[in-house]
Amino acid sequence: MPPIPDHPLRYATVNELHARPFPVLAAPCTAVYVAIKEPVEAANRDRARDRAHLLALLDRHASAHPQPDATHFSGPIGRSELKWESHTEFVTYSAFTPGVSRRPFDPAEAEVFPEDWLADAPGKRLTSVLIRVEVMPDDENSVLAKVEHWFVPESLAISRVVDGAAIVAGDFRIDPAGHMRFAVFVRPGTGERRIGRIVQRLCEIETYRAMSMLGLMRSRDLTSRLNVLDPRLTALVSGLDRAEGRPEEALHDLLMISAELEVLAVQFFFRFGATGAYEAIVNQRIEVLREERLQGRQTFGEFMMRRYDPAMRTVKSAEGRLKAMAERAERAAELLRTRVDVERSAQNQLLLKSMDQRADVQLRLQRTVEGLSVVAISYYAVNLAAYALKPLAESVGLGTTGLMAILAPLVLAGVWLMVRRIRTHLQ
Repeated sequence: MPPIPDHPLRYATVNELHARPFPVLAAPCTAVYVAIKEPVEAANRDRARDRAHLLALLDRHASAHPQPDATHFSGPIGRSELKWESHTEFVTYSAFTPGVSRRPFDPAEAEVFPEDWLADAPGKRLTSVLIRVEVMPDDENSVLAKVEHWFVPESLAISRVVDGAAIVAGDFRIDPAGHMRFAVFVRPGTGERRIGRIVQRLCEIETYRAMSMLGLMRSRDLTSRLNVLDPRLTALVSGLDRAEGRPEEALHDLLMISAELEVLAVQFFFRFGATGAYEAIVNQRIEVLREERLQGRQTFGEFMMRRYDPAMRTVKSAEGRLKAMAERAERAAELLRTRVDVERSAQNQLLLKSMDQRADVQLRLQRTVEGLSVVAISYYAVNLAAYALKPLAESVGLGTTGLMAILAPLVLAGVWLMVRRIRTHLQ
């Protein structure tokens, strides 16, 4: 029996599960992370430029190139280990370097990605992160002292994560060098793969947070445009029960508003859908950290609940408002169409009534003409009959006047019966 053939996408779908492995890191180390996004929609991205930009960095260090259609790559660049990933809307570069500098979060650590190379990137910097990984000291108070010195206390979020294997901290602020900072303190003996997963999740939290916040900026633009359309739509809907004004004109204006709302829906549909997906990823990444409160300080989840969740609710509110206005415009258009149809039906009834009246008048005129035609036909028929019967009438001593007196009622009755029979046949 021959072997059963595989589905052509079987291996591709399985390999996708292992497409982006976590880095393997040993404490202490430093991670530099950059996400770059082109200022276009995902469908219009030039992935060839992204690949060329990656190759330019690899060529500086004489490193090997990835496969032509690869969406991820790992390889050395000098002392650091590079990890590159191509996503739907952006690309990310991560560089992991053993050891830490004496000066915490030294901007020189980011020089693993040269400034001139970054300037040639086919897009804009979405986020830039410095992560300092240290071995956790025995005293947690010394950890708190460090992070309070490194970060802004007002915005500081800190917690134990992954069943107490590490302490992570950050303030979600951009420092003067343009980087966001996170600190990771790992317990001695923590596995290198676990450290890599913690660092990777911090990078993902920041990246997807930044991507979802793009939806907030777009929602503010949408809100300003809806604020212009809403009064127009409200005025049209409020005037539906008024007798003045032509409903055809109101229907035309309403259809214009509906068309504008549909255009807005097309323009903002992708961004709002992506925002919802990114928000879900942010919350999921925070959840898998399995946070535990550290000495009463706010956790990453609490920070997001107070600062991030309201922004996402604003996006959902703008999206819901757009949908509600589109539905309201559609219902108003249906009501206006109904009103126009009713008025046209009333006009048609009046027209039919006037046509019935005209038909009745025409019928009366026709009957009057029929009566006159009976008289006219009878007149000529009597004269013709009198000429035809005059010799016979003289032979019996009957004069012309007497003959016509006898013929007149007979001819008149015969003509009337003939006309009636013809009308009955036609009906």
